[in-house]
Amino acid sequence: MDDTVFTPNNLHHESVELFRKRDPQLRKLVSCPFVHMSELIDEIPSDIPGIYTVGGGRQVGKTTLLKQWMLKLLDAGKDPSDIWYITGELINDHHQLVRMASQFSEDRKKSPIFYLLIDEVTYIRDWDKGIKYLADSGIFEKAVVILTGSDLSFIKEARKRFPGRHGAADSPEFLLYPLSFRETLAVKKIFSTSELEDLAQSQDVSAKKMDTLFSEFENYMIHGGYMTAINDIALNGRIQPATFSTYSDWIRGDMLKRGKKENLLHEILSALVKQYGSQATLHSIASMTSIDHHMTVSDYIDLLCDMEVVFVNHAIMEHKLCAAPKKARKVFFTAPFIMHSVMAWLESVKKPYEESVLPFVADSEKAGSLAEGIAIALCRRKYSCFYIKAEKEVDLAYIKDRKVHQAEVKWTNQIRSSELGQLLKYPGGIILSKQKSFGEIERHPVIPLPFWLLNF
Repeated sequence: MDDTVFTPNNLHHESVELFRKRDPQLRKLVSCPFVHMSELIDEIPSDIPGIYTVGGGRQVGKTTLLKQWMLKLLDAGKDPSDIWYITGELINDHHQLVRMASQFSEDRKKSPIFYLLIDEVTYIRDWDKGIKYLADSGIFEKAVVILTGSDLSFIKEARKRFPGRHGAADSPEFLLYPLSFRETLAVKKIFSTSELEDLAQSQDVSAKKMDTLFSEFENYMIHGGYMTAINDIALNGRIQPATFSTYSDWIRGDMLKRGKKENLLHEILSALVKQYGSQATLHSIASMTSIDHHMTVSDYIDLLCDMEVVFVNHAIMEHKLCAAPKKARKVFFTAPFIMHSVMAWLESVKKPYEESVLPFVADSEKAGSLAEGIAIALCRRKYSCFYIKAEKEVDLAYIKDRKVHQAEVKWTNQIRSSELGQLLKYPGGIILSKQKSFGEIERHPVIPLPFWLLNF
């Protein structure tokens, strides 16, 4: 293979300044109103040889993260020749990967440490065999190897196949998410870092700041922390149709590569949208489609989970602090933008932002389910999350310090205690609301949802 196909992504081999100005990802950032620097840039080890994985769904910015990390290495004085970025999209199989990595290692044998970044490694057939061979043969002895993938099952595979191959680093695994609500406020410079710290720790919030929190949360219900969507809105006042279709095309393409059928994917996603926020079983989802067997539905949903398109929120067994596998589950999209992209594909509208997104978030019932999904999606980044299925339901039960904490999301203008029957049975339960003030219902705190999300 001619390695020059990777030249556009390795312009630092000519000059660092050329890389900074002309790299495909870095040059796009120059024209963006907002640019995010993930904390992972500082967390990924740069001086401990080992094999590290960076997982995350499509379009969350993994490639941009790698380029920003490369720039950090270069600015720190690392030899440009010791850093090589390649993409699995241009590598056929593990034999080709081994030849390329072996040659790079041989070229850098006089270097104390070198860096090999393999983006979208799961595109390479039998990639794990290649990486294992390179590690076992000592070729990666002085290498910091970064593997990225959009299918989170590859992290599980790496953990199983390459145990202990991360030197003295605390962890070999990193996950890149869309921006949290708090990160969105920071990247848009709505509040300074110190203001965000103060806001999260005090209920003494001015009316103006609370209005701002709610206004930004309404935007978050649309873009879901995806930088492309955030910048689209900043530049155009809307998310462009191409932004939605790019994401939905990736979902379909990745599912097809795994041998799945587009018509069945369409039916299952349609069913998930129709029952959004409600309890469902695999049988009930299958009954909304032409699919005969519920295990087919399970297979598709498992893949969508691995791709960070959806997640499953299980009922909790409170005495065991774990999921109740036989009870109905709830399936949510991992971010609002993903849901809007999926719906734009399902509905085949020409102007998704105006014809699909805005009407959806304006519908109080649908917006309520969306708000619930956001609360759980952000909370699960820090804690194990479930819901409570008893006489009635509690939206969110998360485990913190070996204790279950309960929360009910009420994205409505009025809250009646009769709607909180199950939550009120728990002394520590809280209500996350659409109201812009703090309060109490039967000694249970009522907290504005956007304010509560500052904790994540």
